[in-house]
Amino acid sequence: MDKLINSNAPHKRVYCLYRVSTLGQVEKDDIPMQKQCCREFAETQGWTIIKEFSEKGISGFKVSAKDRDAIQHIQQDAVAGKFDILLVFMFDRLGRRDDETPFVVEWFVKNGIEVWSAMEGQQRFDSHVDKLMNYIRYWQASGESLKTSVRVKTRLSQLTEEGLYTGGSIPFGYKLEKKGRINKRNREVFDLAVDENEAEIIQLIFHKYVDEGYGAQRLCRFLHDNGIKSRDGKGFPNTSLNRMIKNVLYTGIIKNGDSQSQYIEELRIIDDNVFAQAQEIMRQRTQPHSSIPLNCKGKSLLVGNIYCAHCGNRLTLTTSGRNKKMPDGTIQKEVRMRYQCHYNVRHPGECDGQSGYSVKKVDGIVDQLVRMKFSEITAASESEILSSQHEKDIELANSKCEMAKKHLLDKQKELDDYKGETLKVIRGQSKLSSDLLNTLVAESELKIQEAQTSVNTAEAELQELLETSEGLKREYDQLLSWADLYDKSSFEAKKMIVSQFIKAVRVGRDYNIEVDFNVSFEELQSYRADHSGQEKMQAPESRTA
Repeated sequence: MDKLINSNAPHKRVYCLYRVSTLGQVEKDDIPMQKQCCREFAETQGWTIIKEFSEKGISGFKVSAKDRDAIQHIQQDAVAGKFDILLVFMFDRLGRRDDETPFVVEWFVKNGIEVWSAMEGQQRFDSHVDKLMNYIRYWQASGESLKTSVRVKTRLSQLTEEGLYTGGSIPFGYKLEKKGRINKRNREVFDLAVDENEAEIIQLIFHKYVDEGYGAQRLCRFLHDNGIKSRDGKGFPNTSLNRMIKNVLYTGIIKNGDSQSQYIEELRIIDDNVFAQAQEIMRQRTQPHSSIPLNCKGKSLLVGNIYCAHCGNRLTLTTSGRNKKMPDGTIQKEVRMRYQCHYNVRHPGECDGQSGYSVKKVDGIVDQLVRMKFSEITAASESEILSSQHEKDIELANSKCEMAKKHLLDKQKELDDYKGETLKVIRGQSKLSSDLLNTLVAESELKIQEAQTSVNTAEAELQELLETSEGLKREYDQLLSWADLYDKSSFEAKKMIVSQFIKAVRVGRDYNIEVDFNVSFEELQSYRADHSGQEKMQAPESRTA
């Protein structure tokens, strides 16, 4: 950081401080330029430079003097009387903070150190004007830093919105390559591109997280066990995996602070629906009693969404083991899993249900019911699920909206006619009096406000129906996807599908089971019933193992 020049000072001893804010300025040789200028200035004054300090990549606006090693070292030497003059290229090299730097300069002067700039001369404090000029200098420097910051942030936001790479670390799954884009210095610059090898790992991570319910910790172990390393050859920490799952760039959107680009299809690695499911899973896992399982390692199909039909309390998974003698005489440990009602166990007589239910029996019944529902959905056509009744509702809402708009136009034309009559009233050519015309105009304006309100209401109702229709279409597509995947999926994936497909399972004595599906699924079924005349599909009120 510092360099000893000459320890024998024949006249005034000088410390020099050089500073650049960015590493880019270092590459442009800004410090050698400052150094040469200060050395030439000291020589003309007959001074001897005994030490030089260089600060590289240090912002004089963002970094406080107390956090700058060079300033702290120079202040210590000033107290020790090791030099007489502090010389800088320009005063803003000492800092750009109007609430601090003027007082740092004054501190040096009060401690017997002259403060000089090779370009601006000596900073003195002989009068109040000197103090005022000292403050104004750094107030201006602070303002320039703020304006520079605003300009840079604005330009970075604009580049981001244009879908251009603005620097920083390269997210895993991408690489930099030149695509012919030229900057204002006429140099070809880099842009983001998908790294196909890393993109496969990103897709695997999202698949495990969304489809098989892996959490970050289990994902970390899975990747390590399969020899999948990050770019630096190390593993993926939990925090890095969570950041990756939340990174919207994988859908093809470049985001920088509050600014973001439109979709850039060539940067897409993850489908929008998969990304949205990942965010919902992450959100729900932070909520108490979520329907999404915290992990899918267990061998039970239901976790968190199974309840006692008698007392309403949530059932928990318990395991027990016993030694079982096999026909060949060997002893094997048999593990038994049960959904247990702790309330029944802790409060005998208050819950008239069973204390526990076999996981194998309950899961078998639920699995059979899920398969039946998926078979019915697969067999039905889209027109049966998304019924014509909903389309009729949209057509009706659209007609109401058009009628409301026409009524508004009629009232606006009526008001224009009344206003056109004003000149005739003034000339005495109208059959209407001025008082009557004013009354008609006021009434017409009131009717226009009412008509505008009706238009707004009709448009809102139409928009709600359109959004509902789009939502139902997405839900139907999701159900078809689940129906297609369920039989082929691993147990972990089945568990994730069931957790999102079923809202609640209530188990009663003798394995009477009631199943509530998610509301969106029930809406789909009601639309189908409206169209086909069949009753809405419901889980049987009871199923016996």
